[in-house]
Amino acid sequence: MEYRRLGTSGLQVSALSLGSWLTFGKQIADDTAEELMTLAYERGVNFFDNAEIYARGQSEIVMGQILKKMNWPRSSWLVSSKVFFGDGGKLPNQTGLSRKHIFEACHASLRRLQVEYIDLYFCHRPDQNTPVEETVWAMNHLIAQGKILYWGTSEWSAQEIMEAHMVARQHHLIGPVMEQPQYNMFVRDKVELEFLQIYKTVGLGTTIWSPLFSGILTDKYLSKFPEGTRLSIEGMDWLKERNLLPSHIDKVRELNKLALDLGTSLPKMAIAWCLHNPHVSTTILGASRKEQLAETLNAFDVAPLLTAEVLVRIEAILENKPVAV
Repeated sequence: MEYRRLGTSGLQVSALSLGSWLTFGKQIADDTAEELMTLAYERGVNFFDNAEIYARGQSEIVMGQILKKMNWPRSSWLVSSKVFFGDGGKLPNQTGLSRKHIFEACHASLRRLQVEYIDLYFCHRPDQNTPVEETVWAMNHLIAQGKILYWGTSEWSAQEIMEAHMVARQHHLIGPVMEQPQYNMFVRDKVELEFLQIYKTVGLGTTIWSPLFSGILTDKYLSKFPEGTRLSIEGMDWLKERNLLPSHIDKVRELNKLALDLGTSLPKMAIAWCLHNPHVSTTILGASRKEQLAETLNAFDVAPLLTAEVLVRIEAILENKPVAV
């Protein structure tokens, strides 16, 4: 396993990590979740990603039970949570980034995960109804209380991240250390273009999600639509309609042929492609089966195959390289 610094912080994260969105507490059995976490940890993964909204809190409960059972040294792993969407409640103050919800959500996640502190705590989306000053102060209070160690954002714009840093600097507080954006061969603009300046100015780290574009960057959708995938989960119609497009499948077919020509699989090539970006601190893997995770954890094997020539061939297939206007 390779370990990378989270931006310019002193924290080291495994370049491959394991996330629980749509799987833990929902798509897979708890014993399968335990198998996945055990395999990941044994292969050097030290970061496990979660959120209050995942399976409406059940994902954190499952992960917390596994972490307690495994009894791995607390210093050897990192766990995250995210605040914004709540754990199912829709009443006032049960969502968003107000001081009240941030504090209550953090305490709830600590209980569900059965930990004394959360290593990485993300603002899951920007909150237009809460002053950014309130959010920055709330995160710093949690750090001061020892309940979280680092805070960051997820799917915020570069401008919103910099606004938080301006507030932090004004009041001598700690700004967001990391951002969790979607990044893969089909979604590139934020990581490759929009954030370019703030990597330099604030040392932003990234914990990217969906490196396989919700499973599209595999061979499973090249023929008929398979059962038992995340795109077939009830309530995921929006994801299927957004990602499973004929134009994407045409490109996936070409990418899959290239991967086979290289003697590897498309998932491994797609993840290795993400890891090739030096601004990616860690790539969050998702899996519903042990075999899937075992394959993607071998993505580093493909790195030597991504020569300059191969990267040019990939760009020729994708035709979506971000360009500054």
